[in-house]
Amino acid sequence: MKKNLFKGAFAATVIVSMLSFTGVNAQEKKIEIKDSKIEWEGEKVTGSHEGTIQLKNGYFTMENGELKGGEFVMDMTTINVTDLEGENKGKLEGHLKSDDFFGVSTYPSSKLVITSVAKKSNDTYGVVADLTIKEKTNTITFDLDMDKNSASTELTIDRSKYDVRYGSGSFFDNLGDKTIYDNFELDVNLKF
Repeated sequence: MKKNLFKGAFAATVIVSMLSFTGVNAQEKKIEIKDSKIEWEGEKVTGSHEGTIQLKNGYFTMENGELKGGEFVMDMTTINVTDLEGENKGKLEGHLKSDDFFGVSTYPSSKLVITSVAKKSNDTYGVVADLTIKEKTNTITFDLDMDKNSASTELTIDRSKYDVRYGSGSFFDNLGDKTIYDNFELDVNLKF
């Protein structure tokens, strides 16, 4: 009995020791929000619109100089249209923030969590992440280029997977030239 108790205590000590040293070299690289930029572009049959959105916060998890994970929160209330001015700019921003699109009064933020990473070359990682918009989460994949103090990527997001239905041919028939394409692009440049 004493032998089994001793073995159990020893095994518990070994496990706790191993867990204490796991990730010792892991560190969070906090994103410099003011120096980072996220640009979006959405297309419709008759043209396109573009703008920016700001991060609320974010970080990369690094271990021994290699990317291991990360988490990023986008402030959906900062959706900004950059290709229009005046009244038209205000109308489109208001519409994008409304329940027809992103419903920012109910869903003021969106989140991306990196779930796995594979190094593809010296400066490029293949990333798998969970993206949550309007409380709908879907897995996305993309390549991330990273150097000492910055990271960049281009993402294609299918809005229909996040219940953003307005003007979508996936949900409505006979939209004709009023159709807004489901995919929108994000051009992400992060500084840390």
